[in-house]
Amino acid sequence: MRTGLTKQEKTTDIWFDEKDPLIHIRTHNTNLKRRLATYAEQYPDECCKTDTDPETGCMEFDIAKGRFSFRLTAPYSEERREAARQFARENNTADRLK
Repeated sequence: MRTGLTKQEKTTDIWFDEKDPLIHIRTHNTNLKRRLATYAEQYPDECCKTDTDPETGCMEFDIAKGRFSFRLTAPYSEERREAARQFARENNTADRLK
């Protein structure tokens, strides 16, 4: 969908405070919009779409605090990367993906 917005203008805003039991999400990200919309259909008591802006492609959702998370991952060490490469070579992983 062409919205006339630059990639820099297509933002995702996530805000919440300690008092409110909901997290408010406003996003232009297509994958996140799709995932939240599907979740809202499956679990309407936990998540709901609150607004849609067809001109910009933005959607807004409210979701219960316990249902949304951020996952922080540590960077892989060079040893771990090399071990993964070696495992892939030994187990012919590339051929399985084709």
